[in-house]
Amino acid sequence: MITTPETTIRDIVADDFRAAAVFQQFGIDFCCQGNRTVGDACRTGAASAEDVLRSVREATTGYPAGAPRFNAWDLGTLVAFVVANHHVYVRQAMPPLLTHTEKLARVRGARHPELLEVARLFAGVAVEMTSHMEKEEHILFPYIIELAAARRDNGAAPCAPFGTVRNPIRMMEAEHESAGTAMARIRELTSGYRVPANGCATYEVCLRALDAFEADLHQHVHLENNILFPK
Repeated sequence: MITTPETTIRDIVADDFRAAAVFQQFGIDFCCQGNRTVGDACRTGAASAEDVLRSVREATTGYPAGAPRFNAWDLGTLVAFVVANHHVYVRQAMPPLLTHTEKLARVRGARHPELLEVARLFAGVAVEMTSHMEKEEHILFPYIIELAAARRDNGAAPCAPFGTVRNPIRMMEAEHESAGTAMARIRELTSGYRVPANGCATYEVCLRALDAFEADLHQHVHLENNILFPK
């Protein structure tokens, strides 16, 4: 893929997900704000567009055999992958994280008041993500699959109670933004998920799990915002 400062972050990461790590390295949001051009994203950052694009080219030279090309997948395959990998992961990760964040806030909140905010924020993320995934799995995703089947078979678009499919997509994108903002704030409060010197095993396990949860959220949102929804 030929890239310039006018290429969108969305298109670069959709073409090769390895570029996501480069954007993360430079502190550039590739999922919720992936519709920006590289040039626009770099105007408010410390790095130049040329430096970012050079690093992207270095990171994406060649392609490992068997690595997924998400942008080449059909809609049904994308939906199935998101549900089987990201939705299942989120449902498994949230209960222990809720337990750990609540425990840390209760036991260590007096000495580390930021943990009270971390627990509050993650509780909000858990509530929002639970509702979000239910709406996707029972309303939006089935409609997307029906829509793709109608296009494939040259049939009429299925009727929808929400009018155009753009309406629920906009809602899902707004919820992605909300969850991403909350996790970014948690990262800030914990100094990049850094365990303090007096941190216990629960502290370390919790921050590592929060870090992994945010990383999964970034790929999850990227696959929907930058690939599935535009398709």
